[in-house]
Amino acid sequence: MPVERWWDAVTFGEFLDAAVANRGLWSEFYRRARVEAAAVERVAALGGRWHLLVLSEDWCGDAVNTVPVLARLADLAPNLELRLLGRDSNPELMDAHLTGTSRSIPVVMVLDGQLRETGWWGPRPSELQRWFVETGRRLPPKERYTALRRWYARDRGRSTVEEVVMLLERSARLRESA
Repeated sequence: MPVERWWDAVTFGEFLDAAVANRGLWSEFYRRARVEAAAVERVAALGGRWHLLVLSEDWCGDAVNTVPVLARLADLAPNLELRLLGRDSNPELMDAHLTGTSRSIPVVMVLDGQLRETGWWGPRPSELQRWFVETGRRLPPKERYTALRRWYARDRGRSTVEEVVMLLERSARLRESA
């Protein structure tokens, strides 16, 4: 299924151009996104071509905090490309990547050079997701979103990049052992 959708997906620049909700945040987060050279080197060392197909929507707070740094990683790694699809216009793809029963985004699918899905990540870094499940969802919305924003501001995308790079590395190892 992802292989067919890849060709319908837009680049990060096209996504930014079409964004309505949070357009300024998306642009600013992308402008400020920094990726450590070691992460770029790890992706480059995988060899072959790799793709990140992201289900997202421009209104999503978790996406605006994570996708720009992944777009920066894809800009810097010579063998990585990122494209986006709207969650709401791809319900079958979203339903194949549920977090429990929730249609939480972003969902980042790792595709190999033949556009076969080898794994997926989302909707937020594991430490933050654990907090959300154990504590955050019981907080009043204003308090919950303040805590989420604080966590993302402190982390600066490092956890997102680390977890997605680890998923890429795991996918490469599986490909080699097949």
